[in-house]
Amino acid sequence: MTIYLNKDSKIIVQGITGGMGSKHTELMLLAGSHIVGGVNARKAGTTVTLNDQELHVYGTVKEAMEATGANVSVLFVPPAFTKDACIEAIDAEMPLIVVITEGVPVKDTAEVFAYLEGKQTRMIGPNCPGVISPGESLAGITPHTIAGKGPIGLVSKSGTLTYQMMYELRDFGFTTAIGIGGDPIIGTTHIDALEAFENDPDTKAIVMIGEIGGDAEERAADYIREHVSKPVVGYVAGFTAPEGKTMGHAGAIVSGSSGTAAAKKEALEAAGVKVGKTPSETADLMRQILQSQDA
Repeated sequence: MTIYLNKDSKIIVQGITGGMGSKHTELMLLAGSHIVGGVNARKAGTTVTLNDQELHVYGTVKEAMEATGANVSVLFVPPAFTKDACIEAIDAEMPLIVVITEGVPVKDTAEVFAYLEGKQTRMIGPNCPGVISPGESLAGITPHTIAGKGPIGLVSKSGTLTYQMMYELRDFGFTTAIGIGGDPIIGTTHIDALEAFENDPDTKAIVMIGEIGGDAEERAADYIREHVSKPVVGYVAGFTAPEGKTMGHAGAIVSGSSGTAAAKKEALEAAGVKVGKTPSETADLMRQILQSQDA
């Protein structure tokens, strides 16, 4: 099984006619994703041909859902328009929206996050590589050739570390890999993904990648201690970050011991998570766990 995304997912792309939208729609098609159309109000009624597939461009998300049965939307929308695009998808009751856009104002994301309260939509991102269930579907920008299907679930704040970890563990493979994004406010958290992986019978072990700043990893450690029975290995980026500096990618500021990589590592290890000092060491820890399961 997978979480959030599978071979039956029907995907539309908000911003399909833009440079990034069209490029990555082509790559999603190559990954086997079932792309059923796109949305651009200014180009409604036209079509785009990508990878020899003609895709209809709709004026609204609601219209696209009614015409195609889409249940996932991937957003390649400029930061200034991302909030409105998200709210449009939420109002259309799109089950899953994956917001790739980087540089979305935190105030806008906070408003979208509040708007999601009580709604049926799950948001992943913003500022994320999206979600991939290898061999089935890709909603985002993760290179689909890195790794195939296997027993590992991966949740990561960092896009590039998502790719590295998938490559390091390509000999085992993944049920689903989720890049949740490194912004201060995000739609889907480590805890959300951990809960989904815990409930997925095909996920045998979980890799969790965090970053300095905030307390998301400490809260995830508490959740793992109470609710996760599967083995978890972790990595926290930022051990060499200077104290008191804002680190742009994570939107993180480290003050004293709060939010440091060392504090997060300590909290995770106290919850029974094996934490590597480098991505490669983290991959080796996972490899040992899976090999012991097979023994």
